[in-house]
Amino acid sequence: MAPTRFDVIWEVDPPVRPDLGPLHAQLDVVRDVATAVLVPDNHTGRATVSSIAVAERVNASGAHAIACLNARDRNLLGLRRDLLTCMVGGVDDLLLVYGDEPEVGERAPGVTVRSMLEECRSHRDDLRVGVTSRLGPLPAWKREAHQLFVQVSWSIDELLRWRETVAFDGPIHPAVLVVPSAAMARRLSARVPELRVPEAWIDAVAADPAAGVELAAELVEQIRTSGAFAGVHLVAGVRHRELAARLGHPATSRTGIPA
Repeated sequence: MAPTRFDVIWEVDPPVRPDLGPLHAQLDVVRDVATAVLVPDNHTGRATVSSIAVAERVNASGAHAIACLNARDRNLLGLRRDLLTCMVGGVDDLLLVYGDEPEVGERAPGVTVRSMLEECRSHRDDLRVGVTSRLGPLPAWKREAHQLFVQVSWSIDELLRWRETVAFDGPIHPAVLVVPSAAMARRLSARVPELRVPEAWIDAVAADPAAGVELAAELVEQIRTSGAFAGVHLVAGVRHRELAARLGHPATSRTGIPA
């Protein structure tokens, strides 16, 4: 019997300048590990190259792109334009998100993730559409999506408890974040309390910066072997080279931190 497919959806850093060299360098690093590449859409509230334009380049490289579209920067007309652009450019896999608060300007009124999903229904035969979820109850309208991306979590036990409560027919992909430093972990915990990094992870990374990669890789393996999820969404950031190498060459756990 063939092994069950387990997707590794790798989030890349979108270009902030008209230079795609760094993007192609990232793609070269993750090519043998990732089954799909997620392209954020102005994900930190600052301008980047269009996620649709980047997704077209990702597809042209031979990888499979998933383009994020956020509600923050769009009205209904803009969304319809972008959906047409996706279909013309061969970008057929989307993730709809709310969007961080913008660093400049105001949040655009007029659309929500729910209304974006409803608009995508008219293109259901042409587009595969995903939405996000926290580790809580899943709104009924989100069950209309093709796939589900789950917020960053730190524990396989927490993920499995949540999974038992959720009725969703499509693929579900938990997010796994590489913690690059103790300082970054504490900033994240202060800014987004629901994503608070466990003290055990912070202590491990403070003692050994490489521990963030190891902890993420271990969680990926726990998610895979659980059989409860279709894949993972990896947010490696500046540690993308180290994580790609680690996932390409599995090693024995050395952190000793329980799930």
